Amino acid sequence: MSTRILAPTLAQRAGGNGRRHPRRQQFGAFIITLALALLFLLGFMGIALDFGRLFVVKSELQTAMDSCALAAARELNGQTDAIVRARSAGMVAGNGNRANLQSATWSGQGQLTATDITFRDLNYVATTSGSQARYAECQFTMNGIKLWLLQAMGAFTGDSVTWPSTGAVGARAVATRAVAQSACPIPVQLKQAKFATLNKGDWVVVLDKSGASGSDFGWANLDGSTSATETWAEMEGKYCSTKLGDPIGTAGVKASVFEYWNHRFGIYKNNAGTPANDPSAGRPDFTGYSYNAVSTPSRPTANWLAGRDAYADFRAQRQVFAPCGPNCPAQGSEVALGAGQLQVYGADRRLVLLPVVSAGGTVVDFACMLMLQPIATPVKDDIQLEFRGHAGEPDSPCTTTGLPGGTIGPLVPTLVR
Repeated sequence: MSTRILAPTLAQRAGGNGRRHPRRQQFGAFIITLALALLFLLGFMGIALDFGRLFVVKSELQTAMDSCALAAARELNGQTDAIVRARSAGMVAGNGNRANLQSATWSGQGQLTATDITFRDLNYVATTSGSQARYAECQFTMNGIKLWLLQAMGAFTGDSVTWPSTGAVGARAVATRAVAQSACPIPVQLKQAKFATLNKGDWVVVLDKSGASGSDFGWANLDGSTSATETWAEMEGKYCSTKLGDPIGTAGVKASVFEYWNHRFGIYKNNAGTPANDPSAGRPDFTGYSYNAVSTPSRPTANWLAGRDAYADFRAQRQVFAPCGPNCPAQGSEVALGAGQLQVYGADRRLVLLPVVSAGGTVVDFACMLMLQPIATPVKDDIQLEFRGHAGEPDSPCTTTGLPGGTIGPLVPTLVR
């Protein structure tokens, strides 16, 4: 009798009872769970990445608003045109800061306009009066910031989950002018006895025709030294640590200092030394227009030579970036910048601080002065400064850099919010 060996059936190979293996039953559920987990993980990653981006953009925007408020506050000197100047300065400073991941144009999200900069008086009440404005506020909201992963999540999930595709951030800053602990004067001292007798608009000789310092003034190194190199650097504005009580050094008259004095009027020894070709060259003011008996013969002599109204005309010349003249002392290899160059490179350079020095040779106060004319070589005319008041007065046109928190120093723009 023969015996046949039959091949095992499919059910027998699976386990002998015809049922699926338990692990194979669970395999489909695991894939679904993993897909859901990955979806949630992607969502959390999107939140972390995109909200992190919004945080970075907000930080950049806050820097722009801080710059805007500080620049605007610097112009609030109680003059009727202060708000016009402040808005212009604020927009330039604010829009000059890159935002939205350092985009040069803020990626088409709009930029600061005049309406984004508002002002308040001493009682923090909104005002549109330049003579009353004491606080500058810059506020801006950037909308339509594209979100990367969250936008992708929206495309993946369709309408089942609402994912934002864009975001918005805002920033706000408020600044004012406050008395500083330190200042950035020029290296010319004003004697305390003369300071007590000056009225706004008075002209005082700092250098007479013979080339000697006037009795009420003197070249003086702010760091207490007598180094000529230090005098040059300080005339360019590279010393900003002068404080009350500091000793002042007597540098004496040095013809080479005149070159750095004249930089503020847009006069340079040669083309190679101008800001256009040498970034280290001292910047000029917005105007080089000068005031003295030689340069203004057609003006009312009684007013100009008595030291009246020069500041008002100086502000008007700034508006049109008037170059040095008439009869500008630039000669030989010297070059006087034109209006276009003054507009590009100009800054607040002729409204200067002078340290008021006691008989004992220490700083006791700061005066605000207007530089009236450049210095020719040899000196052909009395070089004068116009007194514009105490540097710490609310309406002082002189502002400096430095740390706020002083009691008698010059004004500095400082953030309050």
